[in-house]
Amino acid sequence: MNEGATPTVAVLGGGIGGLSAAQELGERGFDVAVYEANDRFGGKARSVPAAFDDGPTLPGEHGFRFFPGFYWHVTDTMARIPDGDGSVADNLVPTSETLIGSVTDDEVVSSTRTPRTPDEWVGQLKPGIAGDGVSGAEAGFFLERLLVVATSCRERVEEEFEAVTWWEFIDADDFSEGYRRNLGRSTQLLVALDPKRASARTVSKIYIQLLRGALDPSLDAERILSGPTSEAWIDPWTDYLDSLGVALHPGHRLTHIACDGRRVTGATVETDGEEREIEADYYVAALPVEVMANLVTDDLVRAAPSLAGIEQLDTAWMNGIQFFLREDVPLAHGHQIYPDSPWALTSISQQQFWDDYDLRERTDGAVGGVLSVIVSDWNTPGMVHDKPATECSPEEVREEVWAQLTAHLDREREGLTEENVYDWALDPALSPTDGGMANEEPLLVNTVGSLHHRPEADTEIENLTLAADYVHTNTDLACMEGANEAARRATNAIVARSGMRADPCEVHDLTEPRVFEPLKRQDEVRYRFGLPHPGEARKNASRLMRRLRPRV
Repeated sequence: MNEGATPTVAVLGGGIGGLSAAQELGERGFDVAVYEANDRFGGKARSVPAAFDDGPTLPGEHGFRFFPGFYWHVTDTMARIPDGDGSVADNLVPTSETLIGSVTDDEVVSSTRTPRTPDEWVGQLKPGIAGDGVSGAEAGFFLERLLVVATSCRERVEEEFEAVTWWEFIDADDFSEGYRRNLGRSTQLLVALDPKRASARTVSKIYIQLLRGALDPSLDAERILSGPTSEAWIDPWTDYLDSLGVALHPGHRLTHIACDGRRVTGATVETDGEEREIEADYYVAALPVEVMANLVTDDLVRAAPSLAGIEQLDTAWMNGIQFFLREDVPLAHGHQIYPDSPWALTSISQQQFWDDYDLRERTDGAVGGVLSVIVSDWNTPGMVHDKPATECSPEEVREEVWAQLTAHLDREREGLTEENVYDWALDPALSPTDGGMANEEPLLVNTVGSLHHRPEADTEIENLTLAADYVHTNTDLACMEGANEAARRATNAIVARSGMRADPCEVHDLTEPRVFEPLKRQDEVRYRFGLPHPGEARKNASRLMRRLRPRV
């Protein structure tokens, strides 16, 4: 870098992490260029137009966008993106309820608004903690396990709870099927984390944050966008980056990162079938974990040993399908959860939230609504074809998802009939193969022990940082919030190393109830002396009593 020259930064990847880094760096006066493999920016969050024969082009998505109350970083970024007379953050709208479907019982609708009366508090907690088939004793035990995490010191959480699965942590095998379905397997419905593989540390921390969002009057428990993702967020974002002078290069796939043992010396991208070399003073790798793992060379690992753990990180599938309906079917003013579904389905009827995006106006009256569904379990056999989603064709996935949805709902009352389906669109990251399905965009999963394989955003290589959801962050989850936090950490490292006079980005920790702080400090002392958390002794006693109890 020449003395006095503006530092140049190459952001490798144009998903949420890459665009977040570009915004933070651009606002601080860096000369930024973003290189994205796809022809559209936004990564998994982008909208992908679904074109139908002799019909309209409709907004396909990887899945619906979900902004829980604990998201702070990404919503702060959105508040700085102009959109009309306001900001993109104005396009976030709260939900008011959640519908829990069942194949055997009536649907349950619970409020997502902050409870104000004792009855509302019970109603708020019951679906998530004591749902259908969960006894009071089981719900009490589950809450005790969450309290153990909430009152444990950071060292215990990161060492002991990182070493066990969520399934083991909550003793799922010792309880009823209702307990396993509603409380054990619920992680897969929420964040595609297999409870038998996911770290108890990650799941319990996110569970506490989701409960906090539901009960804290200062937060909206759930928010979604007021239109398709690209229209409500990504397009205004790229316009803003352009106004900052950020150069955006779609259709540029990264193929190599060169390193001389101390610094990154360049990167190779492929565009229009030809390779091109790019050089910059600093590089931000904002790539999905499975892509970055294939780019980590021996030279990079020698210079930054923390990068070696990336190939140890695991992924799972969490992809969406949209059903475009002739007549809108709102279902509920919020999300729908289907605990009995083999494929761990969740959905939301979106037109009711899209104030400025009327599907009927944009399709000459042909389409009135869209039901967006996410499939989080791709490895369990389904109801119709008795095989996992990974082994199905796109048409079989569509048939299976529709069957599982309608089995949970009153089809006639809700209007979920085949005659009402105009068409459907499967996430374009999925493609058929001879054996079923391939997925170009899987999702990182926080498996047991994976924390120790996750690098910091600030790598040992002086001009390379990371801005992706696999980075070690406070958010600690493969989500937009985690990617944005990583981008802020990457920006802070570049600001510090470059000597640019710029304020660092704000980075927040997850907020937990202050009432637990004295108990955390007490547990810190116990941990230093090698003593277990008091709750573990209670758990062991409870487990012993259950196993001694005669079975009838």
